[in-house]
This record gives sequence, structure tokens and C-alpha cells, in this order.
Amino acid sequence: MNGREFYAQDASASASWRLAVLMGANSRTYKFALGQSLLEFGRHGQETVPLTELAVAYSFSIVGHLAHSPQAPQAADLREKDFLSVAAQESAATLSEGRPTERLVAAAVRSMPTMVMQKFHNLRGDTAVPHTFYELAGSGRQRLVRLTPDLLRLAQSEQAVSLAAELGARWSIVESSFAAGVGRSLVEEGVAVDWDTLKITDRRRRRSVTGIVESTVGFQHGRCLICDEVLVPSDAIAVDHVFPFSLMLRLGSVGSWHGPDLDALWNLAPAHAACNGAKSDRLPIQAELARLAARNEAIMQSPHPLRRTLQLTLKSALPGLKVSSWAEFLRAVQTAI
Repeated sequence: MNGREFYAQDASASASWRLAVLMGANSRTYKFALGQSLLEFGRHGQETVPLTELAVAYSFSIVGHLAHSPQAPQAADLREKDFLSVAAQESAATLSEGRPTERLVAAAVRSMPTMVMQKFHNLRGDTAVPHTFYELAGSGRQRLVRLTPDLLRLAQSEQAVSLAAELGARWSIVESSFAAGVGRSLVEEGVAVDWDTLKITDRRRRRSVTGIVESTVGFQHGRCLICDEVLVPSDAIAVDHVFPFSLMLRLGSVGSWHGPDLDALWNLAPAHAACNGAKSDRLPIQAELARLAARNEAIMQSPHPLRRTLQLTLKSALPGLKVSSWAEFLRAVQTAI
């Protein structure tokens, strides 16, 4: 599934936002800091924001994350005047003062238009998302950022909390993939799932990265996999085993289970707790399988490490079978039951 196919399932501004945040390339984490700042200004209904004000929120966000995780790959060539270098140099003073230093804000104002704002709406291959969320006007320190009606509606909608959580989860995943040691294991081996805590973890260290719901629900367009209705913050949300985990227990008790691990990311999907309870341990229907295939194909379009995790599943979870798509994989699992 490419970005166009993902958008075709839900031709909305929220789908464009998710394309930019979840499926764009990540050589650094700048777009997450920008997205977080845009949602915050949009939440307050601020239609026009001086670039200097946006730079304050953006740079403070970056510094907060730099305190515990890298914001670029280890191999990145960071020169002295690079924004991340300046952020590291100004980190102590910024955190002490509770706001970015003048030098850090000036560095953000210089770098944001070209380093992140020209690229936020673009996917890999220079394809632009269908909706835009801001426009730049003016020049120099007098530049203004005009938030579009689409951004304002999203930031003030019932979906805003979920979109912010998805952004935060994606940020955590990308940070982890940049981190020394953790990054190598995540990229090479994918991630594991800790069912007890509902967290995605580094497979090698069992180190928590982020929540299953927050990191996957955006690839489902924020919808319940079972009923296909929107999941909102007031809903009780569960993580559904699409193919019920009881299959492994039941079939294993009378012989052996030859199918793939049903406790893995490919088979776990956010759903309404009520829908999940009503479904119990029944097998998935075709509509649910179609939604799961589409969700997994969308994750395959995201950068590491979630993509790598599902690549490994397609490659090795069904011994003796070669499958090239999630629809084919799910049909094979059905046949094996």
C-alpha cells in the first residue's frame, strides 16, 4: 500500500496528517517537533503565528527530547552550526530557564523554513500530501506562519488527542531506532510485543519503546478494526488478537500449532473494548481480515523499525511458504487453522 492507496481509504485531512507524520521519511525528528507545535497553536485557534513564536515551541520540544534520546542517526554529520548541535550546546541553559535561549531560537528561525517546513508535507519521492496545514509568509524574523483551516479543524476536533498520541508514539519509535545499540537491534531484528504491558519493546533488550495502540491506530485511520467506527479518547480501547490467541492454546493442547505467533504485532489491532469483548475468541470475518491486511500494508510503508518487524513476519512466520502480501499471508493463516 502506498500513500495514495492509504489516502483513498479515507480522503480526509486527518489521513493527510497521518501520511506526513507516520509514513514520511525520518532522517531526523524535526517534523515531530513541528507537528506537535502546530497542534498546540491550532488547539488555541491561533490562525497566524510569528515564526519566532513557533520556533520557541519547536526548539524547546527538541531540547526536551535531546535530554534522553538522539534526534538524528549516529552517522549524521552534525557541524557546529547545525541546529541539533546548537540545541545540544544550549540545552542546559534552556532547561534551566524553562524556555529556549535567544541563540537557540535564532538557530530555529534560520533552519526551520528549509530544514523542516518545506518538507513536512512531502512523502518519499517528493509526493505531496493532499492537504496542507500551514503556509509561510513574509521574510526574515518577520515571517509569519498561517495555519490552514484544515489544521485548525483537526487541532480542535475530537481526534486531536489521538493524533497527538500517535505523533508522540512515532517520535519514540524513531528515537529508539536512532539510539546506539537499541537502534541496531530494532532495525535488524524488528520489535517485540510485551502483552502484559501492551508495549512495543526492543526485541534484544526487552526495553519499552511505546504503546501498541498509539503506534498502530493511525495506520487504521484511527478506527476500530472490528466495527470500523472511529476510536475516540472517551472510548475504552482494547488490543484485539485478530486471530484469537486461544487458537494456539487449543490446537497446541491436542498436537502442535504450526501457524505464526499470534501474539505478534501483525495480529494485534486496537478496537473498542466492547467490540473486542463481543468478538471473544471467534475467528475474524473477511471484512476484519481486509482491514488488517490494509493496516499491515500501511505500516510496511513507514520507516523502520515497524516496517522491518512486519517484513520479518512475511519472510519467516510461515515456514515453507513464500508470500508477498498481507492478504496472501492472512489467507494462508486461515487455511492452516
